Amino acid sequence: MTNRFILNEVSYFGPGARKELPEAIRRLGKSKALVVTDPGLIKFGVAKMVTDILDQAAIPYEIFSEVKPNPTVANVCAGIDAFKASGADVLIAVGGGSAIDTAKGIGIVSNNPEFADIVSLEGCAPTKHKSVPIIAIPTTAGTAAETTINYVIIDENKQKKMVCVDPNDIPAVAIVDAELMYSLPRGLTAATGMDALTHAIEGYITRGAWQMSDMFEIEAIRMIAQWLPIAVEEPSNPDARNGMAVAQYIAGMAFSNVGLGLVHGMAHPMGSLFDVPHGVANALLLPTVMEFNMPCCIDKYAAIARAMGVDTSAMTPEEAAKAACEAVKALSLKVGIPQHLSELGISEADIPRLAQQALEDVCTPGNPRDVTLADIEALYHKVL
Repeated sequence: MTNRFILNEVSYFGPGARKELPEAIRRLGKSKALVVTDPGLIKFGVAKMVTDILDQAAIPYEIFSEVKPNPTVANVCAGIDAFKASGADVLIAVGGGSAIDTAKGIGIVSNNPEFADIVSLEGCAPTKHKSVPIIAIPTTAGTAAETTINYVIIDENKQKKMVCVDPNDIPAVAIVDAELMYSLPRGLTAATGMDALTHAIEGYITRGAWQMSDMFEIEAIRMIAQWLPIAVEEPSNPDARNGMAVAQYIAGMAFSNVGLGLVHGMAHPMGSLFDVPHGVANALLLPTVMEFNMPCCIDKYAAIARAMGVDTSAMTPEEAAKAACEAVKALSLKVGIPQHLSELGISEADIPRLAQQALEDVCTPGNPRDVTLADIEALYHKVL
C-alpha cells in the first residue's frame, strides 16, 4: 500500500505572521488580489488587519465579502464572477473554513471551467489544473482548511453538503497568525477548538491512518487539551491562541491526507439541513461516536487518554479507552458545547433524513467500525 502526503508549498506561523503577505504575493509572481472573506470579519475589523498590510505594500486588491457560514453553490458562483470582474490573479482567503472553502471553489473552477456547475466537484473530481493560487489566512483555530485538500459546499437543490477532495485545491501559502483570533467570541472559540479535536481524533483512528499521520494527530490532541480551555477563558492569552492555531494546523496536515469518519459524516447533514455550525455539530457528536467506535480502537483510545493528561498507569487498556471518551466529554462540557440535538431545533422526526445523508457522506466510509443506517439513527437518538 502506498501512502500519499500533500502539504502547502509554504506556511508562516506566529503572532504577526500576516506581515509576510506581500512577500508571499511577490514570490508567487502575482500583482492583484481578490480578498475572500465574510461580512462579520469586515464589520469587526479583522479583515482590515490583513488589508492594511496590502495597503502598506501598495498591492491592489478588491474584496468579495458575501461568504456565508455554510457556503453554497450560489455563493461560489458569485465569487467566481467577482474574481473574473476584478482582474485579480491571486486569491487571499481571510476567515474560517467557510471563507477558505469558498476561495477553493472559486480558484478551482476559474482554472477548470469545465466544472462550472460546481456540483460536479463533489467527491474526487478529476480536475486537470491547479487552483488559482490561494493564500489562506485563518481567523479561527478549527477547520485547518488552509492546509487541506478538502472543501465543503452546500448543494441548495439537494440540501446536501458536498465534500470535495482535490489535491489541486490546496492553498499555495498558509499564514497562521494568532493575532487574528484574539477577538473570536467564547462560543466560537469553543466550537472551532472542538472541531479541531474532532479532526485530530478521527484522523488518528480512521482506516487510512499510518505512522506519519498518527505522529501529527496525537500531538494535536495533546496541544488542544492543553490550550483550548485557556483560550476559551482567556481570549487574549497569546500562548493559548497561538497554541490552538498551531494545533489545528497540525491536525489538518494529517486528516487531509488520511480521511475522517462518522462524526463528520453525521455532522455534515446537520449543517446542510439545519444550518448548524460545523464545529458545534462535530463537538456535540464526538463523545457519543467515540463510545460507538471504542471496541475497534482500544489501544489508540488509551493513547488519546494519555495525550489528554489522563494517568492510565493503573488502568487496563479498556479502562484507559473509556477514560479517553470521558475526557473528551468533560472537555466538551467545560467549554460549553450544546449536548443535545433538541437544543439546536432538531426533532425526532428529522432523524431518518439526517441518517440517510450521513450514511451516504464521503467521510463515513473512513470510520474504523462498520456502520449501518440503523446504527446512525440510534446514535442520533442518543444525543437527541
